[in-house]
Amino acid sequence: MAAAGGTRGARRLAERLRAEKILSGRSQITPRSPTVRDLRSWPLPGEAGLILINKPSGLPTHGGPGVERSVVSLLPALSRSLFGGGAEPLRICHRLDKDSSGALLLAQSAGSADRVQRALREHRMSRVYWALCVGAPTPPEGILDIPLIEKETPGPQKHFKMALCPRFRVSSDGSVQRFRVSRSAHEAVTQYRTLEKSSGVSLLELRPLTGVKHQLRSHMALALNCPILGDHKYSHWGRLAPQKLPAPVLRSLGIPSPQSRSLLLHLHAAQITLQLSPRTPPLVLRCAPPKHFLSALRRLKFSPQSLQDIPLPPDEGSS
Repeated sequence: MAAAGGTRGARRLAERLRAEKILSGRSQITPRSPTVRDLRSWPLPGEAGLILINKPSGLPTHGGPGVERSVVSLLPALSRSLFGGGAEPLRICHRLDKDSSGALLLAQSAGSADRVQRALREHRMSRVYWALCVGAPTPPEGILDIPLIEKETPGPQKHFKMALCPRFRVSSDGSVQRFRVSRSAHEAVTQYRTLEKSSGVSLLELRPLTGVKHQLRSHMALALNCPILGDHKYSHWGRLAPQKLPAPVLRSLGIPSPQSRSLLLHLHAAQITLQLSPRTPPLVLRCAPPKHFLSALRRLKFSPQSLQDIPLPPDEGSS
């Protein structure tokens, strides 16, 4: 019996090593660079000068060191595609993190961009995100009002992450004490609501009331202990390592543990509500989630009601 058990253990080990080798080989393949076709775009009817795009996950909004492709680098070609040769490059009206997908507004002119940015400053623009999170938040809905500060993590692989900088903390005797928030911290407020739970994962609606770097990712992982599926940065605090998923989640997704390192971030900017003038009704702009998000919903067996609630694009046309 011991020999048979040892044989089965050796077989499982060999299978795991083969899977890791295959996955490591796949990870060496350079992904296809995004093109203008990947920026599904819709000029807003009745609002000359504004364009909505559905940004794919993994494409940075702005360029930087080592960044070959970004939304900014694709704007001249997108402008020519929409408005013909000689058109000025489009302008980005607000930011969206590289690993997030979804709604991003562009403008044809500095004046149009300024209208959107003014609405953002005056709280006449709001955003709704959809997130698949590992685990379930307690309570199932609420408001997180916890400042964030960027910190260098301890350990041999030093790197920077956003960290919680709470105003109130519970002391060892159970009393609640108020602390002075660091001047380097940023006010961060997130409203969240659990839409459904299935297979150890929660589908959440997130409404950021402030715009801090990695606000939703850090609030979910560090404040609610429900990291977003595919968030390899905030699933561990002191080290750089792929997200480790519970066995039931892996089974539902139909992937072995090593393959979880290739999961994309399941955070999607689904809706923008924009009131360009206090005297005009707001515009409600929606972008459908990407294929990897919808595939995860199906594999995790979320109900048809959840799928019906997924916002659809305002138009089926694309650039």
